[in-house]
Amino acid sequence: MSTIEKAIDVEVPVRTAYDQWTQFESFPKFMEGVEQVRQLDDTHVHWKAEIDGITREWDAEIIDQTPDERVTWRSTDGTTNQGTVSFTPEAPGTRVTLRLEFEPEGIIEKAGDVLGIVERRAEGDLKRFKSFIESRGVESGGWRGEVAPGEVGNQ
Repeated sequence: MSTIEKAIDVEVPVRTAYDQWTQFESFPKFMEGVEQVRQLDDTHVHWKAEIDGITREWDAEIIDQTPDERVTWRSTDGTTNQGTVSFTPEAPGTRVTLRLEFEPEGIIEKAGDVLGIVERRAEGDLKRFKSFIESRGVESGGWRGEVAPGEVGNQ
């Protein structure tokens, strides 16, 4: 499994950055290759993305979510990935840190991983998120619920 960790400072309050990130269906506006994200319920999301010229779909579940601190997920089928996005107050705004673990599938994705394509895409996604939220100045919505580790699957 490959791991990427990237961070960016955004000039909005923690609550604004966090609330926007919880609007998963807005991800195609700033994530390269993401065609659609559909929120199925409070803890389940369906993704459709183009990766290295190949369309992939997968489901993910939110396994840990604390308002203004973090969102942690793992895929439940399809493309294997998991990660955490954390939010830390940093003057004059917020540090957003993405930690992504993924399993490249096939020779093309493995070559892309070795060449750093996924890492550059993640870095670009964070830069586009920064532009997106700073240009708006306010979130397009937000979910303030909490998901504690171990709760998923018990619902």
